[in-house]
Amino acid sequence: MPIRVVLVDDHPLVREGFKFMLSSCSLFEVVGESSDGAQVLTLVEELEPDVLVLDVTMPGHCGIEVVRRLTERRTRCRVLMLSIHADESYVIAALRAGALGYVLKSSDSEELIRAVRIVASGQHYLGQPLSHRAIARYAGQDRVPALDPYETLSPRERQILQLVAEGLSNLEAAARLSLSPRTVESHRASLMRKLDLSSSPALIRYAIRKGIIKLEEGPGGDAPIRSETGKPAKCSSELRGSPRTADPRRTNS
Repeated sequence: MPIRVVLVDDHPLVREGFKFMLSSCSLFEVVGESSDGAQVLTLVEELEPDVLVLDVTMPGHCGIEVVRRLTERRTRCRVLMLSIHADESYVIAALRAGALGYVLKSSDSEELIRAVRIVASGQHYLGQPLSHRAIARYAGQDRVPALDPYETLSPRERQILQLVAEGLSNLEAAARLSLSPRTVESHRASLMRKLDLSSSPALIRYAIRKGIIKLEEGPGGDAPIRSETGKPAKCSSELRGSPRTADPRRTNS
């Protein structure tokens, strides 16, 4: 029986490349694929693959969040993470979430085939140049810095975070990025979930702390909020409150 594999990556060329690599080997059968992390749980439930090859950073749900949910559901599917990130904090986060393997997108066909085969057997696999010290850290022998939630955002979610923090509505952000408002709304909900933010003011404060937008002192102590591009944000009043107006009943003495 071939090893049944599902591929999930938001880049079609990456999916096609890895699908070709695996399909060229009789050990594997690619039974499904997707570009959206939000569809993975349903896909795994319907297709029951042996191995899920999953991108770390995607729209919808980030890969590490998907692995955590699969682990909670106790599915028999083993997970191999696919990433451009060689930072050990990503590896640790993936392993602790329940993934058995982690390989870089720069891996050649031999390494991918080896990784899928080993993960399918229930063993850990870390591709080169990742250090196998990560498995010791995963086991809790060393402390490792927590993964910054910002790093789990997709490039599109980061774009929308900046535009929303600058004060653009979903409709305005959609026009700027040539997307539908519904798509922007979906990305916005996803990034707020990943960052554990519950409101627009909280998102703005996060963007300031992260340096995505900046507070600059203006004349009279006013502090317009500016983005990384230097443009004033339209939402400054959400943080500072509405300006006070003079009481017309008061007269100068």
